[in-house]
Amino acid sequence: MEYFSDKEKGPKPRTTETISPSAWGGIVAIVQSLVSTGGFGEHFPEICPDGAGPVGTDEQAFVLALRGEVPEIEWPLRTTEEKFYELVPFSPDALVVLDLVQFCYEYVAKPIQGGYHPFFQHHHLSFDTREGKKDFREKVNRIFSRNGIAFELSQDGNIIRIAPPGLREELASGEFQTGDKILDQMLGEARRKFLNPDQGIRKEAVESLWDAWERLKSSDDPSNKKKSVTQLLNKAAIEPEFRELLEEEARKLTDIGNSFHIRHSEVTQTAIQDPSHLDYLFHRLLSMIILLIKTKRN
Repeated sequence: MEYFSDKEKGPKPRTTETISPSAWGGIVAIVQSLVSTGGFGEHFPEICPDGAGPVGTDEQAFVLALRGEVPEIEWPLRTTEEKFYELVPFSPDALVVLDLVQFCYEYVAKPIQGGYHPFFQHHHLSFDTREGKKDFREKVNRIFSRNGIAFELSQDGNIIRIAPPGLREELASGEFQTGDKILDQMLGEARRKFLNPDQGIRKEAVESLWDAWERLKSSDDPSNKKKSVTQLLNKAAIEPEFRELLEEEARKLTDIGNSFHIRHSEVTQTAIQDPSHLDYLFHRLLSMIILLIKTKRN
C-alpha cells in the first residue's frame, strides 16, 4: 500500500537517525502482536499440554533469550515514561531498538493454524519462516520510511544505514575495481562501515577512506608519491583551470586528514563530533577518489 500523502508529496527524506516515540510505538505493536499470535513459536514454542505440538509463543523463553542478546532492552516494552508526575512518550536509544528488530527478525516465522484442539480451545501451529521474515521486514521498513528514519532492515537480517542523497548512488554501485586488490578492500571496508548505524563505526569509515586516499595517491608511482599524484591529476583533467582546482582539492583533502582526528590521534588535532560533518567529509573525499579511479582506468 502506498499512502496518499506519499503520492501527493513524495516520501519523507530518510535523514533522521533517532527512533521517535511514534516509530517506536509502531515497532512495539508489531512485536507484541507476534508474541500473542505465536510469531516466535517456532523457536520459543508454547507446547500443547497433550504434547501435540506448538500452540503459541513461550513468552518467558522469548524474553530470556532477548535479554541475553539485547541486555539493554526492557520488558514489557514500554512507550511512556513519567516526567514531572505525568506520562510522556518514550523511546529507547536507537541502537537498542535496532538490536531488538534484528533479534526479532532472526526468530520470527508466520504461524499457520492447523488442527483445532477443542478441549484446550486452541489450534496447533506450523510455521512459514520465509513468509514470516518477509512480512516482518516489510512492516518495520514501512515504519522507518514513514517516519523518515535513515535505517533499513535488509533481507539478510542486517540493519543498514541509508546514505544521504548523492552518496546513496555512489555507494550502491558494485565492488571497487581499481586494479589494486588492497585498495579495493580498503574502499569496500570504508563503504561497509559508512552504512553502519553506529556513529563510532561510521567514524572508522572516514578513517578507512583517508587511508585509501593515501594509497591511491601513490598508485601510479609507488616510489615517488608526489610524481604519482601529478600523473593521476593530469589524467583526470586536461583543462588548466580544472586541473588547478583538482590539485588544490587534493592538497586540501590531505590537510584535512592530517589536521582533523581522522588518520592520526594527536591531542592537537580537531575531533569530529557531528554525524553530518562525517557525511560531508566522506562524500567530499569519495567524490575525488571515484573521479581519479575512473580516469585512471581510461
